Amino acid sequence: MLRCFLAMRWCLVSLLCLAGSAHALTAEQALAMAAGDTDDRVAAVQQAVVEPSERTAAFLQALAEDAVKVADGKALIVRDDKGIDPVTGAEVPVPVDAEDIINNNRMRGEIDTALAGLALFGKDETRRMAAAKALTKEPDAGRLPLLDKALAQETNDKIKTQLELARAATLLGSDDPAQRIAAAQALSLSATPDTRLLLNERVTVEEDAKVKAALQAALRAMEGQLAWGERLGAAFSGISLGSILLLVALGLAITYGLMGVINMAHGELMMIGAYATYVVQGIFQKYFPGAFDWYLVAALPLAFGASAAVGAVLERGVLRFLYGRPLETLLATWGISLVLMQLVRTIFGAQNVGVENPAWMSGGVQVLSNLTLPYNRLVIIGFAIAVLLGMGYLIGRTRLGLFVRGVTQNRPIASCMGVNTARIDTMAFALGSGIAGLAGCALSQVGNVGPDLGQSYIVDAFMVVVLGGVGQLAGTVYAALGLGILNKFLEGWAGAVLAKIAVLVFIIIFIQKRPQGIFAVKGRTAD
Repeated sequence: MLRCFLAMRWCLVSLLCLAGSAHALTAEQALAMAAGDTDDRVAAVQQAVVEPSERTAAFLQALAEDAVKVADGKALIVRDDKGIDPVTGAEVPVPVDAEDIINNNRMRGEIDTALAGLALFGKDETRRMAAAKALTKEPDAGRLPLLDKALAQETNDKIKTQLELARAATLLGSDDPAQRIAAAQALSLSATPDTRLLLNERVTVEEDAKVKAALQAALRAMEGQLAWGERLGAAFSGISLGSILLLVALGLAITYGLMGVINMAHGELMMIGAYATYVVQGIFQKYFPGAFDWYLVAALPLAFGASAAVGAVLERGVLRFLYGRPLETLLATWGISLVLMQLVRTIFGAQNVGVENPAWMSGGVQVLSNLTLPYNRLVIIGFAIAVLLGMGYLIGRTRLGLFVRGVTQNRPIASCMGVNTARIDTMAFALGSGIAGLAGCALSQVGNVGPDLGQSYIVDAFMVVVLGGVGQLAGTVYAALGLGILNKFLEGWAGAVLAKIAVLVFIIIFIQKRPQGIFAVKGRTAD
């Protein structure tokens, strides 16, 4: 994988530089970039990229890959024990006493930035934009000629705007106070975290009072815009977390809310769904690589079926003997959860396994300069809504849902009406377990899959169900989204640990005041 990446990078740099100047690399330039004092080498690299050539790009790439040696006062590119003259490209012998070139962190950063600068002259607009952004983050006065040259020939307005920002960021370090003030004003128009960081760094070292005032004014101008992005980002993160909690809690709303079974193995049923997704991914990678982007569609029914089957076996083999004894169901399912975790460790190993996002779930939508909505999170939010609607329809509008509600509300009367209560119990528990499997499938797209996956969510899932009101789907939705958003906003204010503690304290106080949860059971079904 690394060799492939390096080869692609080599080809890219070579192609990009065909559009550059015809000035050829000289032996003196190559030696200056390879050997000597770090300051002199940095200056030589900056000078070389002002008038780049294909040989210059190839030599810089070799420096980045530690493939350069020095012998007899000349720099050589050495690949696979073969020497290449960086000036002519001809193959040359490698002397026995050739010395390796050691690049420190500063030099490596300079070389990488130089390679990014060379990309400014390529034909690919995406890569030119990425190079302009990279130069904005790492401003250096030595790159001004390179930026001026790129600005002079750039035709894309968006890229030109980014290059102007890179130039302004570079001029923040100018000796002329007027240029520093103009640069601060230009950067204030781009409210991004990177430009805010640049201005903050400059404020700490600025000595001129007028320039410092201009920097502070620029920071105040962009703070308001960035604050909105941060608030909206926290809200989206809360909704995303709430949608995950909703998926996890929906299955528990049936097994615990409707059936009264304290299922401590619910998290492990999610884990089974996640590992089922991992297995389907492996099958598609091996046998259907061309259709890999659709493996997740095939994984959904398998994740549901695998978890539902395990849940049905669990209900028929253990839980049907324990109805009406919640403490015993808790102990029994806790023991089963340990068995399932150990079984997964035996089959797949104790280490986490990686599940890749399909191409259509990679990337995101940039709404503001500091707010990007990832596609995988958006898909999971939509998926949670779809599962909620499907479950609501199944419980409220179908014959199976009618039987489930009838058995949970009044088992003796339902049995007298001819309902096979044992069968309905199994089907209801399998349904809740299958939804847990769907939650595991979704979770595999936002994190690693491991034997302990379920342990991270089981407590939160129970809190959502209890807070929303036992057996109440609407309450589950409100509780999941409310806890998700509250948790994310508190994290930004107090940190992750204190946020968890605050949410737990809130739930305890709320349950003390309202034991039935947000939505209480009404009518003859209420105890």
